[in-house]
Amino acid sequence: MISLFIKAALEGYAPAIHGDGRQTRDFTYFDNVVNGVLRAAAAPDASGEVINVATGGHIALMDVWTPLCQIMGCTTAPQFGPPRDGDVRNSQADIRKAERLLGCRPSVTFENGLSRTVEWFRTTGG
Repeated sequence: MISLFIKAALEGYAPAIHGDGRQTRDFTYFDNVVNGVLRAAAAPDASGEVINVATGGHIALMDVWTPLCQIMGCTTAPQFGPPRDGDVRNSQADIRKAERLLGCRPSVTFENGLSRTVEWFRTTGG
């Protein structure tokens, strides 16, 4: 979804948001995931465990679009459509097991990860 938002901002069109934009997700930057995977590979107590590597937070879709527009200088408002059937309203990972078994906490904040992602799109063309 973030990549679709960035593409919309770069190309100057309004992204589509299903629902009211207040639904939440636990977005994390891929460096946080890579760190968790590397720690899990070396952690003897991680074998066979299901471990959430995320931020343990929750961010509304509109709280992605607004700072993204601030970073990119866009002024377009999203287009809202009906909610999708079966879509989860709020999602937040429980990262306690990652903290306990891996000593893993997210090191890249959402805002910093968003800025890094925008820069990558700008330099590579996405």
